[in-house]
Amino acid sequence: MTVNLKNPIYQDEAKAREHLESLRWPDGAYCPRCGGFQVVKLGGKAGDLGQYNCRDCRKKFTVTVGTIFERSHIPLTTWLLAFQLMTSSKKGMSAHQLHRMLDVTYKTAWFMAHRIRESMRPTDVRSGPKGGEGKIIEADETYIGGKEKNKHKSKRRHPTGGAGGKQAAFALVERGGHVRSFHVAKISGKDLRPYIVTQVSRKSTLMTDEGGQYRHVGKEFARHETVNHSIDEYVRGDAHTNTVEGYFSILKRGVTGVYHHVSEAHLKRYLCEFDFRYNERAALGVSDDERCAKAIQGSSGKRLTYRRPDGAAHA
Repeated sequence: MTVNLKNPIYQDEAKAREHLESLRWPDGAYCPRCGGFQVVKLGGKAGDLGQYNCRDCRKKFTVTVGTIFERSHIPLTTWLLAFQLMTSSKKGMSAHQLHRMLDVTYKTAWFMAHRIRESMRPTDVRSGPKGGEGKIIEADETYIGGKEKNKHKSKRRHPTGGAGGKQAAFALVERGGHVRSFHVAKISGKDLRPYIVTQVSRKSTLMTDEGGQYRHVGKEFARHETVNHSIDEYVRGDAHTNTVEGYFSILKRGVTGVYHHVSEAHLKRYLCEFDFRYNERAALGVSDDERCAKAIQGSSGKRLTYRRPDGAAHA
């Protein structure tokens, strides 16, 4: 990861605002409230603060209105640097690390990180691995959480170990393409089928392990191949789940080595973060700067507040 700290957008608030305007308004400023393009930039001090006036709804606005930056007291220079750090770090960056590098409080860094993860969330429900004729989709599930044997006895949910106390994550990966992962309550065929059939074209080839939850849904696709891990079978011709397992390895290394603990309530946001970086990876020709720009563009239409960290819209 290389970040040019001498870049003006990390030093000058006016340059940071101009950069944000260029990303959000590539075709010119428009009113985020009514969508009108009949706007005029105010002069004087108001103009220096990036204020515009809409001639249609007659309301004032700036580029931050309707984004995660709205009403934030954190400088835009700090916000843009935080975006660059989080999108350029392959396995993520903890709130403690952001707190030290950005010189903000831990509470501020924690909430900034969750806002940035919200920006990484895809707004198109159809996004993710789509597959199609000749395409291969791999499906698998894993568990996120500490080992029961390493927990204090009073905190163990499952005395015999295993998946007890962990949270299930399910992922669909298109070979050479994108991933879409989900925090799921259960991994039965009944629970996973809706994710598979709504995200993957029936013309695709579905690759899974020998889990019974895939037996029936696999029949709905052009081809369904499985590998039997219980007998140490991991590759048979083009049949394998190594791609999705590789994604899980990046996810788990990030959780274990960077975040250490991910709460059940926020697991979906961390999955969005790792999905975003995987989908905008260098192997697909996306640079660190381009990845950062896409994350910033994703901040439009999303709002998180301290009182409503669950992602509900700001009143």
